[in-house]
Amino acid sequence: MNYAAHFSEHLRLAILKVLNTAPACRANSSILHSAVDELGLTATRDQVKTELAWLAEQRLLTNVAAGDLVVATLTERGCDVADGRTVTPGVRRPTPRG
Repeated sequence: MNYAAHFSEHLRLAILKVLNTAPACRANSSILHSAVDELGLTATRDQVKTELAWLAEQRLLTNVAAGDLVVATLTERGCDVADGRTVTPGVRRPTPRG
């Protein structure tokens, strides 16, 4: 697997984890962009929006367009993936918490 594929898997997991801790499990793409940057994942706003669309296709979250932003809401399935209770190909599996 190449760097870009590894990066996408990590970025997708980071987005799910951020949403899992957000109030109402919902955040806009600008906040998600800032949050993943603080986690050390340097992604463009376009990359974040692209991954939000991919995650929505996998039914891990829902998206609603709000002008230039996308508002993402975590689904129950997305919560299970973020917590490591289920696996989705293309999303990095979280490390066990100790």
